[in-house]
Amino acid sequence: MAAKGNLSAEDLCFTPAVALREMLRGKVISPVELIEIFLERIEKINPAINAYVTLVPEIALEKARKAESAIMRGDEIGLLAGLPVSIKDVVPTAGIRTTYGSKLYENLVPAEDALIVERIKEAGGIILGKTNTPEFAAGASTFNQVFGITRNPWNTAFTVGGSSGGAAASVAAGIGPLAQGSDLGGSLRIPATFCGVVGLRPSPGRVPKYPNELNWDDLSVQGPIARTIPDTALFLDAMCGPDSRSPVSLPREEATFLQAAQNPEAKKLKIAWSDNLNLTPVDPVVLREARKAMDIFRNLGCDVVEDCPDFAGARETALILRGVRFVALYGEQYQNNPEFRRWVNPLVTGNIDYGLKLSVEEIAWAHRQRSEIWNRVRAFFDRYDLLLTPTAPLPPFLAGVKFPTEIAGQPMANYLDWAMLTYAITLTGHPAVSVPCGWTGNGLPIGVQIAGRHHGEVALLKAAAAYEQAAPWADKRPKLI
Repeated sequence: MAAKGNLSAEDLCFTPAVALREMLRGKVISPVELIEIFLERIEKINPAINAYVTLVPEIALEKARKAESAIMRGDEIGLLAGLPVSIKDVVPTAGIRTTYGSKLYENLVPAEDALIVERIKEAGGIILGKTNTPEFAAGASTFNQVFGITRNPWNTAFTVGGSSGGAAASVAAGIGPLAQGSDLGGSLRIPATFCGVVGLRPSPGRVPKYPNELNWDDLSVQGPIARTIPDTALFLDAMCGPDSRSPVSLPREEATFLQAAQNPEAKKLKIAWSDNLNLTPVDPVVLREARKAMDIFRNLGCDVVEDCPDFAGARETALILRGVRFVALYGEQYQNNPEFRRWVNPLVTGNIDYGLKLSVEEIAWAHRQRSEIWNRVRAFFDRYDLLLTPTAPLPPFLAGVKFPTEIAGQPMANYLDWAMLTYAITLTGHPAVSVPCGWTGNGLPIGVQIAGRHHGEVALLKAAAAYEQAAPWADKRPKLI
């Protein structure tokens, strides 16, 4: 594929989505040309990392031709018109295989799009395909029996995290500028830190969900992964807004999130830093790199101090509510369908088993405890604008490992222990973003988590964009591929 101006085809694949959008609207490049460039790179790169598990080149090119005609006619076009997008393989896509990473649904082709897919299409986004995920998005390492392991573009011997691992890997590898993902205990943020990209967990209801078996759920959310804060904000703008099919959906903000991200501001913010939220050991290399964020924010004019909310009971609360959730979603199949027990990953069935053994008293305690945690963290954010932590307490581990059993020599009690830096923020509902901040000695990315106030995405994106400008990362590319 010929270069555009001074940009090679590879350069275009690593060009921010906001810039690609302007190039498309300015007719510097056509949607068809852009999609062809990404499809060629996917063909070259994807076999090494296994980020995409289902590709739809014919559908993508057809949509690109329609977008090209609309641009050439001068029609009013959507926010994402002509931009390539990927969808996580737990989100229904009409006419495109959706497996949930499970042998039970290996050949499922939904008849209806999820709400988030509807919105991406309405905004003009062009779906290239589906990205890999652990079965039912359960787990923070991306592998399943249908498609196997997704590998880290920076070093394919290592994991991408999970559960939006294919999404993060695709963006890091330059085989898609925008990737949709989801987050329960860190499934947008952990893959982002392991792959050196941006992953935003929005407030519950910011991106409404349909279909949804748990309509009142405020623990699992959907959101964007991208290379930069403005790209992340652009994608969030296309996803957000109220919908009558979701009883927890939020109204739109007065200003767009892209406007917030394009007007960085962090001066005079009061920021708290915590090494570990008093919940988990943290690898010394991660701490060394992530703590540099304090100096960057101080240089931006912020008051940064070391302080931590009281997350007492968070680990037990997360485990109980997770068990209840898995029983609500899968308990009936688990008890009545022998094929479910035969095929489904023990990380899923283990949660169901745990949930089925819970007493009413234990479940009631968890709901009360979550409210107590919220009250304590709400009071904490009366004093601070942002809370910073490492995103994950350790660097990427080997790709074949399901989850780490120890950190810095300290054993993990269970497979969720190591994800508590992100899971604790999930319990409170505060928006949080993972932004790249440093490197391990062997060249793997490390990220810092920035959590904002309740429903505070605008201020969070402004501050994260200021950090990103002060510590730019987007020009970095994996060298192995």
